[in-house]
Amino acid sequence: MRLISVSLGSNIERDRHLRGCLDALAATFGRLRVSRVFESEPVGFEDGRNFYNLVVAFESDWTVGELQAWCKRLEAAHGRRPDSPKFSPRTLDIDLLTVGELSGVHDGVALPRDEIVHHAFVLQPLAELLPDTAHPRDGRTYAELWAAFDARDQHLWPIDFPWEPHGAP
Repeated sequence: MRLISVSLGSNIERDRHLRGCLDALAATFGRLRVSRVFESEPVGFEDGRNFYNLVVAFESDWTVGELQAWCKRLEAAHGRRPDSPKFSPRTLDIDLLTVGELSGVHDGVALPRDEIVHHAFVLQPLAELLPDTAHPRDGRTYAELWAAFDARDQHLWPIDFPWEPHGAP
């Protein structure tokens, strides 16, 4: 079993799609570690609604290819079209950030994901969720990376987003 981390984002019916994704992750992978949810201004978009972003970690023995295919199927189930322009509104965006200590291209997926060190909406929730975990390539912990990050141009703020796994007591 390896520790998997994924980033989730949505700027269309944000609550519905993120809750549905969290329910599917919990039903498939069991116990989840979930960061706070942050609202952020869109990065790279000329015009767009604010996103909700968070990071989720869980244990799995699936291959990178299996994880990536599962994420793409769930995005599609939530109405995301694979032919959508890169910087367009999204019902659901799921990105594999890390799969254990893997580094390099595995099953066509570059790990760890470059966004970790470039985007506050990925690094801040990851640093809060796994502060003492080292970046597989950089070697610094996520807390150290966040402390050194310049987020002046990337505005995000935590929001209240209660979630319990579907069917929880």
